[in-house]
Amino acid sequence: MTKQTNTIIIFDIDGVIRDVSGSYRRAISDTVEHFTAQAYRPTPTDIDNLKSEGIWNNDWEASEELIYGHFVNQGKTRAQLQLNYQDIVTYFQTRYRGTDPENWNGYICNEPLLAQPNYFEELTQSGIAWGFFSGATQGSANYVLKKRLGLKSPILIAMEDAPGKPDPTGLFATINLLENGSEKKQTVVYVGDTVADMYTVEKAKAVDNSRTWLGVGVLPPHVQETAARRDAYTETLMKAGAKIVFSNVQELTPGQIQEWERK
Repeated sequence: MTKQTNTIIIFDIDGVIRDVSGSYRRAISDTVEHFTAQAYRPTPTDIDNLKSEGIWNNDWEASEELIYGHFVNQGKTRAQLQLNYQDIVTYFQTRYRGTDPENWNGYICNEPLLAQPNYFEELTQSGIAWGFFSGATQGSANYVLKKRLGLKSPILIAMEDAPGKPDPTGLFATINLLENGSEKKQTVVYVGDTVADMYTVEKAKAVDNSRTWLGVGVLPPHVQETAARRDAYTETLMKAGAKIVFSNVQELTPGQIQEWERK
C-alpha cells in the first residue's frame, strides 16, 4: 500500500508544464502589434516587466494593457482610445488556438512540454496528491493535460472556474477537489512561474494559517537564455515569496517533498 504523505502539490500550467514563450507570449506580441497598427511589438522582457507587477496573469488583459501603454506613451488618454476588449480576445485566439475552432491549428499545437507523464506517476506512487490551478481556459489546459500528456481526469481549476490570480479562490477550490472530504493535508505546495503565482500563495496563507503554504518557483525557458536574466527572474520570484526556485518542474521530486515534511 502506498504511504500517504501530508502534502498536496498544485501546479500552474503555463511556463511550468508547457513552454508558452512561442505560443501565449507570441500571441500577446502579435495582438499588441496588430492593434497598434504595427507600431509596437512588445519584447519578452516587456511582457515579463508587466507580469512582474503581479496582476496581469490573464494574457488577454495583459495584451490590452500593453496596447493602452503604447498609446499613452504617445500622449493619448485611455478614454480617447475606447479599445474593444472582445475584439482583442478574438484576435488573440486566432493566433493562439488558430483559425479552425474544431481542429486547432494555432501556436498551441507546437508548445514544448516541460514535464513528462511518468513524473506525475511518480508523485502518485509516492502518495502525493496533485492537481492544477491555471489561468488558462479549460480548453487550452485540457489540450496539454489530456491530449498531450495523456493524464486521465486530472483535477483542474481553470479560467472559467475561479477569479484570476492572485485571488486564491481557485487554489482553495483545487484543494477541496483533491481532499474530497478526506483528511485535511497539512502542507500545500503551489508551483508557478510568475509573481502572481507567488502572491496567490501569500494571500492563501493570510486566509488560512492552519496549513503550511509553500510557493515553489519555476523559471520559464525564455528567461534561462542568459545567466543575468535567469538570476534576475529568480530574485523576483524569491522576493514575491518563493521558498525555492527550480529550472524545471521535475526537480520538485517526491524526495524533496519528504525532506520538507521531515523538517
